[in-house]
Amino acid sequence: MKSLVVYSSQSGNTKKLAQAVADALPGEKEVVAVDGAPEKLDGVDLVAVGFWLMAGKPDPKSSEFLAGVAGKKVFLFATHGAAKGSAHAAAAMAHAVKIAAGAQVVGSFSCQGEVQAKVMETARAKVPPPLWLADAPFAAGHPDATDIAAVKDAVLACL
Repeated sequence: MKSLVVYSSQSGNTKKLAQAVADALPGEKEVVAVDGAPEKLDGVDLVAVGFWLMAGKPDPKSSEFLAGVAGKKVFLFATHGAAKGSAHAAAAMAHAVKIAAGAQVVGSFSCQGEVQAKVMETARAKVPPPLWLADAPFAAGHPDATDIAAVKDAVLACL
């Protein structure tokens, strides 16, 4: 089995999950930042795509990559400031599935990721402030060991 793990990460949260996904996957695998992702996915059996959320959607670079995964098995994973299982996180993952139209999304995972102070400061200045901001303080220290174990379990369950 050949897997490609592609991720976008501003603060290192999604990169941590990407490495965990790769560690869990059997066979040949490659981990690349979305900027270095190959355009052609020939010979790749599973594409795992990790992203952070921007305005309730996958970040722009990840969205662009997701639009090109038609015909592939895809595992989605994300980090965010919102509470795990929140409507915000669920809607963002649903949006990612729509962007990856034509792909076979075999599974997904999301968890909180620690939000940088400058990001929270910018969010607090918005009127009204985004709903996820109330959950952001609880994201400190995430992804943690429990999140890492959970993403590994999630990707293995898709094989």
